[in-house]
Amino acid sequence: MVSHIEVTAATVQRGDIIQLGGHACRVRGLFQLPEGAKQLVFESGELLAIHTRTRLAAVRLLRRR
Repeated sequence: MVSHIEVTAATVQRGDIIQLGGHACRVRGLFQLPEGAKQLVFESGELLAIHTRTRLAAVRLLRRR
């Protein structure tokens, strides 16, 4: 199952799929930056730094229990 969500620096998780420039990018890693910002590392190796007020549309895969 998938869930369409809005993520921020506080809520983004590894495995989230974020649509950027028409490409689906899966978050592989996260690094905390000053003032609550985060740097996202995508499976493609690309990086994206997001501010605490940045909001992005994402898809999160939900695990079955």
